[in-house]
Amino acid sequence: MTPTTHISKDIQAWLSSRQDEMKGFIRELARMESPSSDLWALSEVLTWLERKFADLGMYTIRVPGRETGGYLYARPERRFPGQPVQLLLGHCDTVWPIHTLREMPLRETEEQLAGPGVYDMKAGIVQILFALRCLSGLGLRPGVLPVILINSDEEVGSRESTPAIRRLARIANRAFVLEPPLGMEGKLKTARKGLGRFTLTVYGKAAHAGLDPEKGANAIVEMARLVQQVYALNDFETGTTVNVGLIEGGISPNTIAPLSRVVLDVRVPTKEEGLRVEGIFRSLRTEAEGVHLEIEGGFGRPPMEPTPRNQFLWSLAAMTGRALGIELEQAAAGGGSDANTTSQYTATLDGLGTPGDGAHARHEHILTDRLAERTSLLALLLMMDPLKKMS
Repeated sequence: MTPTTHISKDIQAWLSSRQDEMKGFIRELARMESPSSDLWALSEVLTWLERKFADLGMYTIRVPGRETGGYLYARPERRFPGQPVQLLLGHCDTVWPIHTLREMPLRETEEQLAGPGVYDMKAGIVQILFALRCLSGLGLRPGVLPVILINSDEEVGSRESTPAIRRLARIANRAFVLEPPLGMEGKLKTARKGLGRFTLTVYGKAAHAGLDPEKGANAIVEMARLVQQVYALNDFETGTTVNVGLIEGGISPNTIAPLSRVVLDVRVPTKEEGLRVEGIFRSLRTEAEGVHLEIEGGFGRPPMEPTPRNQFLWSLAAMTGRALGIELEQAAAGGGSDANTTSQYTATLDGLGTPGDGAHARHEHILTDRLAERTSLLALLLMMDPLKKMS
């Protein structure tokens, strides 16, 4: 199922000789700051990427967003009827606002390339480009058609791009997601928690706190009881977490609070656990007289679970890594990505980006000596024989 040792060595040599060029691409891409909220900046990045994929002789489509920068679709010009498809996913948006580079400029040492968006995940996008360039340069043609989608809304939940990701995942034999790997060791991600966002709003009744408090119904007091109830759902052993991230309420110290609202971040390891937790949320009831509760939200990203098809793809990746002299490890991640979506429909492997550290943090960086290695891994994975699509 894996390419020959001869092909592995050719790919390694080709990419190792172009590591400086790869770093140059990452620097150029990182200088184009691209926060999820800046549609003009995202358009600039997607235009740059479209040009780079077109230079590879690929057919491209730019799909504009309504509230986001949209996404870029690319595939080879030549395709054959019935040819199986493999999906490569990345995102060009970052959490960093425009002008972050003034305070957090790109920095390079012998071991690291640091800067906003470098690790999460502009290095991964460059890996896609150079893996495809490598195969083309060596005259290698994957038997499984590589289809690429780069979105611009992953950091805000991929709300607009998820329908397209679903459509492609349904027809793909496998999906490779170029998010950063886990930890400095560069563990591949074979499981991710499901993410939910719930808003609880308690409506009470205002009254003067000194003159007639008995005529009011305090929404904050009732919310305090409910918060303790949902916080008790935390179970760090099983992996279920409920974070009370935002809370507000009341209008003044001398007024019985007529309103209180909390926003909860909920993460679960399995679909079954998600159904259980959501059922508990929907069953919440108020106890105090004169108040009522409104519940909004739900799970936006289902869990990526270590299903048999995901584990089979992982085993092939581990074997492919050994052909490169890499001993890969797998791990579960608490955060979500577009792999949560693709995993519902096809075999998925996440965390194929370059090892480093500091996602969403000021020390964000990649380990540059691992860049060619991980791009070689991706190129070899693209050359794997077609997999029978498993249910």
